[in-house]
Amino acid sequence: MTVTPLPRGPEDDEAERPQRRTPPPAPGQAPSLLDSFNYAVEGIIHVLRTQRNLRIHFLAAALVFAGAVAVGVSRLQLIALVLAIAFVLVAEMLNTAIEGVIDVSTTSFDPNAKLAKDIAAGAVLIATVNAVAIGYLVFAGKAADKSTRLLDKILNAPAKVTLVALVLVIFAVIGTKAWTGRGTPLRGGIPSGHAALAFAGWIAVTYLVGDTHRFIISIVTFVMALLVAQTRVESGVHSGLEVLYGGALGALVTLVVFQVFA
Repeated sequence: MTVTPLPRGPEDDEAERPQRRTPPPAPGQAPSLLDSFNYAVEGIIHVLRTQRNLRIHFLAAALVFAGAVAVGVSRLQLIALVLAIAFVLVAEMLNTAIEGVIDVSTTSFDPNAKLAKDIAAGAVLIATVNAVAIGYLVFAGKAADKSTRLLDKILNAPAKVTLVALVLVIFAVIGTKAWTGRGTPLRGGIPSGHAALAFAGWIAVTYLVGDTHRFIISIVTFVMALLVAQTRVESGVHSGLEVLYGGALGALVTLVVFQVFA
């Protein structure tokens, strides 16, 4: 009987590919300074490859630094951001190391091992909350000024510009519906009605609130609209493109209504 081997996938080649690692020092010999540095870098690369949360933290750190450069934070504010980001990354790496040691040392469920993992995860949570608080204190005032100016430009934008953008979005939505032929009026397809209503509410609230609290309320309603869009994508009802079309359509329609009738 001839056995046909299963087809190989990219993950099989990756598993068999030898990883380049710095060889360990000889027994009884301390590693050199260069070897110690290589071990540290290999540890960082390993957690970046295997830990999704750390990749998210690195991406957030890059966005924070880009935002800091864009708004022009002071030197002390930049120091606070660097320390907060380093605190989060160190806590996440220690959490990964603790989980690895526990997994190696235990072969069955142990309440104390679970408790140790929970405590390490709690440390990451505290570091993350601390970083978010520092980020808010650094960016709140600067972002509020820039966002208020942007909202004022939107409020004073010519209605014909918004109408042209709205017509383009509608044409794109109709064309995509005709091309895909998917979805029903209340479920699936392009655009997402839930996302359209959520982002329409964001624009409406931005117009209705006063200038004093416009920035914070607009941010809160925008985050809520994003959460609505996220639930539609995660539930499998809509794709990201369908949600994007719905959000753009709802926001633009509401913008036109307020510019014409407000």
